[in-house]
Amino acid sequence: MATKDLNAFKENQEVKTVDASRKLRVGIIGCGWIAGAHMASYLKQPDVEIVAACDLIPGKARKFMADFGITDIPMDYPSHKEMLDDESLQLDAVSVCTYNRQHCAPTIYALNKGVNVLLEKPFSVTLDEAAEVVRAEKKSGKILSIGFQPRMDANMKQIKKIVESGELGKIYYIQTGGGRRRGIPTPFGTSFIEDKTAGLGALADIGCYSLDMCLNAIGYPKPLTVSGYKSDFFGKDPNYVGYGEHHEYADLFGVDDFAAAFIRLEGDIIVDFRISWAMNMDTAGDTLILGTKGGLKIPSTECWNGSVGGPMKIYHEVCGQQVCTELPIIGDTDLFDKKIRSFLDAVKYGGKAPVPTSQILYNQAILDGIKRSADAGKEVTIEIPEV
Repeated sequence: MATKDLNAFKENQEVKTVDASRKLRVGIIGCGWIAGAHMASYLKQPDVEIVAACDLIPGKARKFMADFGITDIPMDYPSHKEMLDDESLQLDAVSVCTYNRQHCAPTIYALNKGVNVLLEKPFSVTLDEAAEVVRAEKKSGKILSIGFQPRMDANMKQIKKIVESGELGKIYYIQTGGGRRRGIPTPFGTSFIEDKTAGLGALADIGCYSLDMCLNAIGYPKPLTVSGYKSDFFGKDPNYVGYGEHHEYADLFGVDDFAAAFIRLEGDIIVDFRISWAMNMDTAGDTLILGTKGGLKIPSTECWNGSVGGPMKIYHEVCGQQVCTELPIIGDTDLFDKKIRSFLDAVKYGGKAPVPTSQILYNQAILDGIKRSADAGKEVTIEIPEV
């Protein structure tokens, strides 16, 4: 990397002026709900040109782009292959915003075409799929970042700083998760709840965030075993309040609306995990990180989406006295924009992926393990494939 570009990249890591003289050419794969958040953020970036979009449903990409006032770019590609095969587009990057079960194919195809990828969470549905993507990433030498915008939150960064400071001592137990009392995401159609499109439910939708909050803080140790549980009592109920008149959604529901697990990690660390789209409780509990010198309590939120619910507290000893230190919540906004910007900066200046697959592969391994364990009704071993 040239010295000039390297300096510009370092400056961009701290909220600086964006060099708009060099535009990045970006395409959108999948034009559903989450693609709207990507588009809104890309349109704020002065160094981005949206040059193409595609969706498997005929006409969907055209309507999607028209809603954002864009009508002068190619939008009639029947799939990601035709769009990525069009060399006239000269794509620098794509956002993959398809439903879960379609995350891997377009990501691998884009990487093989030499295009950088921002892949929406979850990484995939299965661990084997995720490993296949990582192999393509390594072979391509391009940037692949996973869409975990909570990583950009100053409060999340504070959690990692606390752990790394040694203030808590050796971490040995973590309780984490999150929940919604009633929050099955059917207002966005049925792609979140059908097995043929989603593959995983609350586990993948918000469970991946919860795991990342703690695993990132402790350095992402390798998962070893998991004993998992999942259920679908609310999703299978035709009278679920969120369905309204769509009682047929209960028959279509094919994923989890609640999951829990007991996970063993390298370093003799235990994770007690639970996640919910729907339950008869206001919260699945605060996140607790217990160490030999202190413990950190991270308040939950009512509708968990990867955020901190209030001031965090460290329980520790000072001069032989048991004390509690409260850390004020840090106001942080525009996390989605920060996710997009960090990806663009990495592409533009040759940096590293903001949320690397080397970490999220372990995240996916746990999700995959929970599902396998729940289906088998017993504890399972997690084996990370060679990549």
